[in-house]
Amino acid sequence: MSDVEEAITWAHHEEWARVVAALTRRFGDLDIAEEAAAEAFATAVERWPADGVPPNPGAWLTTTANHKAIDRIRRENKRDGKHKEAQMVYDDDPPEPVGAIDDDRLRLIFTCCHPALAMQTRVALTLRMVGGLTVPEIARAFLAQEGAMGQRITRAKAKIKAARIPYRVPSAEDLPARVSGVLAVLFLVFNEGYLASGPGTDPVRHDLTAEAIRLTRLIRALMPEDGEVAGLLALMLLTEARRTARVSAGGELVTLDEQNRGAWDMALVAEGHRLVRERLAAAAAGMAPGRYQILAAINAVHTSARDIRDTDWSQVLALYDQLIRLDRSPVIALNRAIAVAELDGPEVALAAVDRLATKLAGYHAYHATRAELLCRLGRSQQSRAAYDKAIDLAGNTAETAYLTRRRDQLR
Repeated sequence: MSDVEEAITWAHHEEWARVVAALTRRFGDLDIAEEAAAEAFATAVERWPADGVPPNPGAWLTTTANHKAIDRIRRENKRDGKHKEAQMVYDDDPPEPVGAIDDDRLRLIFTCCHPALAMQTRVALTLRMVGGLTVPEIARAFLAQEGAMGQRITRAKAKIKAARIPYRVPSAEDLPARVSGVLAVLFLVFNEGYLASGPGTDPVRHDLTAEAIRLTRLIRALMPEDGEVAGLLALMLLTEARRTARVSAGGELVTLDEQNRGAWDMALVAEGHRLVRERLAAAAAGMAPGRYQILAAINAVHTSARDIRDTDWSQVLALYDQLIRLDRSPVIALNRAIAVAELDGPEVALAAVDRLATKLAGYHAYHATRAELLCRLGRSQQSRAAYDKAIDLAGNTAETAYLTRRRDQLR
């Protein structure tokens, strides 16, 4: 990859949400903000290879996007007020902070996660506008069709515009109605960074995981007593702690059972464990844990074991049994089956996995799990076919390399 290509890739990963947020604050219109940002990035792709990367790429993108937005407003010849607002671009005075926390991305998240929108729509829109994820990446996160996902995002932006939803962090009394959607967004942004689904990206995107953690910390500052906020932060920290051990020097995914646990970030592990203990104490006092708190507890069990053989699988299974009562997701059921395999054997686990075939046929991890269980049962031919399917569906380059090696090791 050339220096210019690297600069453009960096800009898209690091600057997308900042540019969209700045334009949203300036013009109050998500649709204009995203289209102007997209045009600015397209211009960068066209001009930077010929002209060179500007000294301050972020400022160049913001200025170009502002000009694109103004041009669009003038072309459309709508809303005289917008014309006046567009002139603010040339003001030297910085805009006034909006809301309890002066953070553009957090305000943009709360705007996109307004309760007037359906939950899945809130999450999809925010992944696009804040995470900078593409429509195909978002569709993969939802196991949905790209066309339907694109339409959902377009309708959501139109509804925000029509309802004049304000661009701000809501007041304290409004936070509970918004926070569940915000946490779902941050969870999916983190997941995309933890194991990127697109073939054209790095297998692990630290820019996304770090930003998801930063924003979750901000929300915890807003809502220090919310158990699910603490649970999500703990889950992210315990997962992020393993990041440097997850991909080999050769670019292959390293699964939990093969990771060098000495390479984990023990400071993040300790912080995550402390948050989990706090939530366990709250649960003992009668405050039932939510989805993220249970997921964090499962990760705490894994990161407490000095070796994979020391893992308390009975505790892991008990936590999944608790989780599945809250979330009947087939993905949760798939992960539960992995714990079942450790306690009751691969044959029992395979029967549980096969019951998920209809719901997870397009999910690469379903086929990868089947392949591993079939391998353990000595059914090499069927295992190879399952690995082939998983490889076809997997977008992550490190994961594809791992699955290919596992398949090629079959007798």
